Order: sequence, then structure tokens, then C-alpha cells
Amino acid sequence: MDKYPDQKRAVQYLYPPIDPYDQQMLETGDGHTIYVEQCGNPSGVPVIVMHGGPGGGCSPAMRRYFDPEFYRIILFDQRGCGRSRPHASVVNNTTWHLVDDAELIRRTFDIDAWLVFGGSWGATLSLIYAQAHPDRVSHLILRGVFLMTQAELDWFYGGGAGKFWPEAWERFAALIPEEERGDMIRAYHRRLFSGDLPVETRYGRAWSAWENSLASIHSNGMSGEGPGDYARAFARLENHYFMNNGFLESDGQILARIDRIAHIPGVIVQGRYDMICPPTSAWKLAEAWPAAELKLVRNAGHALSEPGISAELVRVMDRIAEAMS
Repeated sequence: MDKYPDQKRAVQYLYPPIDPYDQQMLETGDGHTIYVEQCGNPSGVPVIVMHGGPGGGCSPAMRRYFDPEFYRIILFDQRGCGRSRPHASVVNNTTWHLVDDAELIRRTFDIDAWLVFGGSWGATLSLIYAQAHPDRVSHLILRGVFLMTQAELDWFYGGGAGKFWPEAWERFAALIPEEERGDMIRAYHRRLFSGDLPVETRYGRAWSAWENSLASIHSNGMSGEGPGDYARAFARLENHYFMNNGFLESDGQILARIDRIAHIPGVIVQGRYDMICPPTSAWKLAEAWPAAELKLVRNAGHALSEPGISAELVRVMDRIAEAMS
């Protein structure tokens, strides 16, 4: 019987909820403590999950894409978010710190090589980590590809996506004086790092709401208002990274260094109607990466929870497990 007969009910085919068998707070040595958890099979094939944002944090739902009898599933909250501390801090918080944190986790758990699974910013970080440590990555599984380029930032914060969602864009832009709207990332930066907690929280909620309102193909342009401390951390960290162009040396760095991971098998799962990370980035990545397979999911947007995206990711992870068994 087909395990995935109906994409609309794909959430039913995620693996059942599981609890971690190990939870730790790892000291990085430079002022941060990162939350790390392990679940599934302690003797299984290790897979590390890179969450999105930057600043999103990991969640129990992220454990459910992997067969817990086969995989040793490792999740962590990146610096400044989730259960990692200090909360919402951007001090000593760059892409390269996160790459080092992944290596700290790998060494701490005595893992030689692992699968790397990431979506959105998590896909960005997965690619950068793999390019820095190609000998430690056996497979890359990416969703909603973001290549950390200026063109992608211009699309989402320069009005491109706003042409499809004018009402959501108007709510996002209305908080900024007209004379500052030519650089929305910088304008929000001034407010998110003002030192005034209520102001930071207000603008954090607006920043997060703009992104959340476009995540699902079924969105009506509105998003629920989440906890203020989460929204503030998410917005501050994401804005900090985007203000600094992801701390990359050059625009287009990931594609320019694709030769470093050309041999690593990869699967790219991309929503056809992703408004946050348009499919052109996934297409360019697949064209440049000979070992990658691109799966465009129809009737799907950006969110990990999209039924078609969820179903495809479970298929991919099951297929890899079967091939490795």
C-alpha cells in the first residue's frame, strides 16, 4: 500500500511524536550556551537538523521526519534563540560561529560524519557547513533554498514579494517613515536594536508577522501574533544576519564554492509557490551541483509543515534509510 496516498493528509504520515533521550547545554567558550537534544536510535545513523531563521529555534515537530528506529536525530537551538543563552544576543553570533557550534556538537557526540538536514536559513547554514567541512557530511537534504544573496533579500524586503501580498506588505512598511523605506532591513535594524524593549518587541512582532504571513500557500495574508520574546529574538537575529549579508565574503559565495560539495549526494525539496525563497535559487543550486536532485512540490509554499513538503521530506529520508540499510 502507498504510504503517502494523499498529500493533503500528509501530516498523518509523519513519524509519531518522540521525546529526546538526551538534552544538554553546551558551552561554546565565548559567552554562549547552546541547547542540544538527541532522540531516536542512539546507535542509529546520525542526522543533524539546522533550523531556519536565523533565530527560529528547533521544535518537537522537527523530530518527526525521521524513522526513529534508524536515525540518531540531533537538534539544536542556534545562538541567541530557543533555549540557548543569552537570549536574542548578537554578540559573537555569526554564520561562522554556528558552523563551529555544529562541529562542537559533532565532536562532543563522537560522530565521524552525518547527514545534514536544513530548511530556509537552515539550508543556507547546511550548505556553508558542508563547504567548510565536506569530509563530515554524507548527505545534504535541503528545503526552501535560500542562498543568502542580495537578490533574495531585495525580493523579500525590497517590495518584490509585496507585489503579491500588498496588504501584508503595507502592514510591514507602515511602521517605517516613507523616507526610510528604501532600505527596510536597515530601518528595522534601528528599531530592533534601539535598546527600548517595548519598541524592539513591537518591531520584532511586525518583522516576524511579515514573514509568517507568506509562509503557507493557504495563507490569507494574516498571521497570528506569537509571544513577544520569541518574535523579538527571531527578528533581531534575522535582521543582524541580513544586515551583514550572512557574514559571507562575497555575494553568491555558496554557488561559487559548489565544487567543494560536488561529490556529496543531495536532495532539494522546494515548494513551487514559495514566496519567501522563490524556486529560482533551488533551480540554480541544482544546476550547479551535479550530485543533487531537485524535487519541486506543486501546490506548496515555503513552510516545513506544508503537506506536500512534509510528505516529500519523509519519502526522501525513508529512501535514504532504505539505501543505507
